[in-house]
Amino acid sequence: MGFVSVLGFAHQLIGQRVQPGDTAIDATLGNGVDTVFLAKLVGRRGRVYGFDIQQQALDQTKMRLEKELPDASSSVHMSLCSHALMETAVPEDRHGKVAAVTFNLGYLPGADPATITKQESTIPALEAALRLLRKGGIVTIVLYSGHDGGSEEAAAVEAWAQQLPLAAYQVLRYQFMNTSAHAPYLLALEKR
Repeated sequence: MGFVSVLGFAHQLIGQRVQPGDTAIDATLGNGVDTVFLAKLVGRRGRVYGFDIQQQALDQTKMRLEKELPDASSSVHMSLCSHALMETAVPEDRHGKVAAVTFNLGYLPGADPATITKQESTIPALEAALRLLRKGGIVTIVLYSGHDGGSEEAAAVEAWAQQLPLAAYQVLRYQFMNTSAHAPYLLALEKR
């Protein structure tokens, strides 16, 4: 038995907080792994809002949903736009009620590696996520720093997270220490 992977640990943290009927957000759709996971947690009565700037990510997520969770189409709403726009895309009646927001920063595997998340949109997206989050809700951020621009974005996200007031948020870092310096790691933020 080994330690849980970074993504697996993020899912454990989310799974402890998201219930059927809740609202959750996948800020970076990618290949749809987090979207399917969130859709299973919120069920038919809940809602998942997903965002990506690449049509390929929306297409791959839709295919994964159709294969793994065919009746989730009415509860998952995907938008072809930056995660920085999530606050305007999520209905106002769900603001302050979101149970979880998940981010996987970097680039879409198998797509153009030059199309990456950047701190200029990621930091505003994280700030929006905190405003959308309910008390006890969680934001998970898997950071990949091994690509061009990845280290800069990771450093900016860490600096942003470190300045969050302890009275309002807890911030956790989960990382394997004896591996590549550019191995993915997790930051998790819980709203108090």
